[in-house]
Amino acid sequence: MNRIELVEKIVTAHNVSKAEAARILETVTSSIVAAVKKGDPVQIVGFGTFKQVARAARSGFNPSAGTKIKIAAQKVPKFVPGAAFKAAVDPKAAKRKADGKAVAAKPAAKPAAKPTAKAAAKKAAPAKKAAPAKKAAAAKKK
Repeated sequence: MNRIELVEKIVTAHNVSKAEAARILETVTSSIVAAVKKGDPVQIVGFGTFKQVARAARSGFNPSAGTKIKIAAQKVPKFVPGAAFKAAVDPKAAKRKADGKAVAAKPAAKPAAKPTAKAAAKKAAPAKKAAPAKKAAAAKKK
């Protein structure tokens, strides 16, 4: 769906002129862009959240020249879909997630027993280290 098709949907759903629907859509999109540009997240409950994310500087690869390049840090917009939006797109995934939460919400059968004095002493004792001669021999074989 593109902008013109969205304007047509607004016209048919709300019985307004095309010009008015286009102005409404422009107001909504420009308001979201202005808020995210300022650094404020825009949350539409049930739909999702628009926010600004800082992307760290990193190194990349130029395949045509075959050289490494540095990519500067930048701020990019990000959209995180809401639960209702995700459920509308893939109802089976929403059901699986809901089932998973129900399983995770069950309490544990029994709490773990307290460690005994012997077990505590074993944990406190330092682990034995391998002999240096064995390590050196293994390194020479490689």
